[in-house]
Amino acid sequence: MILNAVLDFLSNGLTRASGWEIVIFTLVVTHITIAGVTIYLHRCQAHRALDLHAIPSHFFRFWLWLTTGMVTREWAAIHRKHHAKCETEEDPHSPVTRGIKKVLLEGAELYRAESKNQQTIEKYGHGAPDDWLERNLYTKHSAMGIVIMLFIDLALFGVIGLSVWAVQMLWIPITAAGIINGIGHYWGYRNYDCNDAATNIIPFGILIGGEELHNNHHTFGTSAKLSSKWYEFDIGWMYIRILEMMGLATVKKIAPAPKFDSGKRIADLATLHSIVSNRYDVMAKYTKSIKHTWREEVGHIRTKSQLGAHTLRSSRKLMQKEPAKLAAPQRQQLSEVLAHSKALQTMHDMRVELSVLWERSHSTSDQLLNQLQDWCRRAESSGIRSLQEFSFRLRSYA
Repeated sequence: MILNAVLDFLSNGLTRASGWEIVIFTLVVTHITIAGVTIYLHRCQAHRALDLHAIPSHFFRFWLWLTTGMVTREWAAIHRKHHAKCETEEDPHSPVTRGIKKVLLEGAELYRAESKNQQTIEKYGHGAPDDWLERNLYTKHSAMGIVIMLFIDLALFGVIGLSVWAVQMLWIPITAAGIINGIGHYWGYRNYDCNDAATNIIPFGILIGGEELHNNHHTFGTSAKLSSKWYEFDIGWMYIRILEMMGLATVKKIAPAPKFDSGKRIADLATLHSIVSNRYDVMAKYTKSIKHTWREEVGHIRTKSQLGAHTLRSSRKLMQKEPAKLAAPQRQQLSEVLAHSKALQTMHDMRVELSVLWERSHSTSDQLLNQLQDWCRRAESSGIRSLQEFSFRLRSYA
């Protein structure tokens, strides 16, 4: 009788849950873990994009202790160093310097190795919780939580609980340490030409809490909202808004949203300040203008030159990149293409001039405004339709 009861407990646990119920439980608890990482560790602690009330803050700390064993100060420090040293040899987990295979398959090992670097923790770990719980439980006994989680899963589901626990333990190493830190700097689309290789993996940030929108995040690092375009969805932001409505969170910063005055005919100082503040939006729209001009010009280039299809395809991508980021062979290739199109050469040159507006810190506002007004005049008299339309939009920034 006792043996049967023991065998029944080992097979079914306390819940006697069906296979589908166990799957649903696993998906729910791993999603809570993802929410804890993106809301608490990432947006609140590492970037200070929001403040959390004590209730969700303590819940996330406890939950992440149970399900990941990660220490808040270590995670925040490593992530801040990633942003500060992005795509360099000092970046703790860049696929640009370490290779995509290394980061994708060994991301958790890279995190653990960097967490032992006391220099990193001391330099970048400021502002993390330092109360009695953190010192005497979460940091001191960081592995205890995941052991407790193992016994909870075994008690709930019996032997199959071991598989549930294994999935929980692998969830962050695979999704965050592997996919976001790896694929998120290797493959995907880019809304903004930020200073590193970060990409948006997919427009729908659900499975990894919104972290899929990694290019948006690296462009606006201190924004609590990771979605940017109308078709993008950041489920982490949805949770933050719910917490805010409940009085449990305070959003401190989101990415600037450009405002426009369609009646404005002449660029003024307000236009200049808006353009500088929204420079990533400005350059993203300029890239779209380049695409339109490319489509109009590529047929003429084919007839005028001996350039092959592969060269033209790769040159189209080079046209969309920040000129200063191109290597010497890429600049040479691009100049060969631009030699066959005056319109594209003009678009390229004027892009370089436009970026000067937020790079010349030694110029006065009046000098920069004169340069902007002159830029608009030349753009609108260029005869290039997409450049003219872009200039009209540029003047309306308010």
